[in-house]
Amino acid sequence: MNPLAKTLVIVGIILITVGLLWQVGGKWFPLGRLPGDISIDKGNVKFYFPIVTCIIISIVISLISYLVRLFK
Repeated sequence: MNPLAKTLVIVGIILITVGLLWQVGGKWFPLGRLPGDISIDKGNVKFYFPIVTCIIISIVISLISYLVRLFK
């Protein structure tokens, strides 16, 4: 199998697994509604920026990529 095709299949499987875990595990770990996420409601305007959620996802992805490079 072409290395690019193999990589795309693996990335697709990982994304599907993460999506399913996010749907099922969202009850216990509320990503997107963490303390520190910015939410502003003023009249008809609502602004929401999940800064803490972005930081946690970035750390997790960095750790996963580090472990993949370490065991490669």
